[in-house]
Amino acid sequence: MILQGPCLSTIAEDSRRPYNRSRTPLNTSDFDYPLSQELIAQTPVEPRDHSRLLVVHRATGLVEHRRFYHLVDYLQAGDVLVFNDSRVLRARLHGRRQDTGTRVELLLVRRVEAGVWECLGKPGRRLKSGVRLTIEGDGGPEAEVVEDRSDGVRLVRFADEAALERVGEVPLPPYIHESLGNPERYQTVYSRVLGSVAAPTAGLHFTPELLERCRERGVELAFVTLHIGLDTFRPVQEEDPREHKLHTEYFELGAEAAATLNRAKQEGRRIIAVGTTSVRVLEQAAQRFATAEGWRLEPSSGWVGLFILPGYRFQAVDALVTNFHLPRSTLLMLVCAFAGHDLVLRAYAEAVREGYRFYSFGDGMLIV
Repeated sequence: MILQGPCLSTIAEDSRRPYNRSRTPLNTSDFDYPLSQELIAQTPVEPRDHSRLLVVHRATGLVEHRRFYHLVDYLQAGDVLVFNDSRVLRARLHGRRQDTGTRVELLLVRRVEAGVWECLGKPGRRLKSGVRLTIEGDGGPEAEVVEDRSDGVRLVRFADEAALERVGEVPLPPYIHESLGNPERYQTVYSRVLGSVAAPTAGLHFTPELLERCRERGVELAFVTLHIGLDTFRPVQEEDPREHKLHTEYFELGAEAAATLNRAKQEGRRIIAVGTTSVRVLEQAAQRFATAEGWRLEPSSGWVGLFILPGYRFQAVDALVTNFHLPRSTLLMLVCAFAGHDLVLRAYAEAVREGYRFYSFGDGMLIV
């Protein structure tokens, strides 16, 4: 059933006063929550913008149950929506060892230099340094393992790097067990810059029509790039999350986006990040270009290593569009830092009770 109007509830103890966000948990177990396997979305909703939308108001603890196409109702003329336009690589490769014929699988993780990639491999014990491979597919290239790292990552040199996009498969997250008929459904409609091994999933809900409705409302659209690595699926194992090592990811902030964001900041307009990856780009850039008067962004590129935990003071982001994240994940910790641990976990509990769909192909969340 499509909800035509808001369904409201209050998860704050007293909605007449600001929600108490003073607690700052720093144990990984504080970011755990129960979830039935049946609520992990295996296929995307069609059309994209007909997924559900849980709207969370930080000041009051009020929660609204809407559809994603209602997002426009919460936008104001002058708002800036910031999207990550990274495009998912066809990063899953199948091949054989040239010496034994044994089948192997590689997952591209990060480009190190021309033709050389960090990869995860199966079976890992058979992918030692010096092993030569032939990648399957029409014109699949030859490859060689040039380094076998202790963390399970292999450095692999490909003879024809351009062929990888032709012979590879789009990798889906490990919790999705159904095949995807149309690989474009794991790409945002505005994806442009090839480089991620996972989609910036908050953006999967947007359609060209919804983007146009945002523009018609007077909302500006800005695009940054952050190439997502496998850390997005890796739970934090350490009980103190500050001991967790977050791998860096490559970002680009162009001149047009920087100018748009600087104007919004100067004029006091809201900056709304679409996805946690956009948050990390914006917050790291704001830190990098901070002055005594605030921040003013410059076009830049490099590596994002910002790990946002509760207690972090946000400088650039005023509202957030996101999905529901895995327990004990760095992404859930970021969302808790933005909206408050107790409020977020109570909102998640309500989403579970209401049968929301979770993770990459699941429903969305707007935090204002």
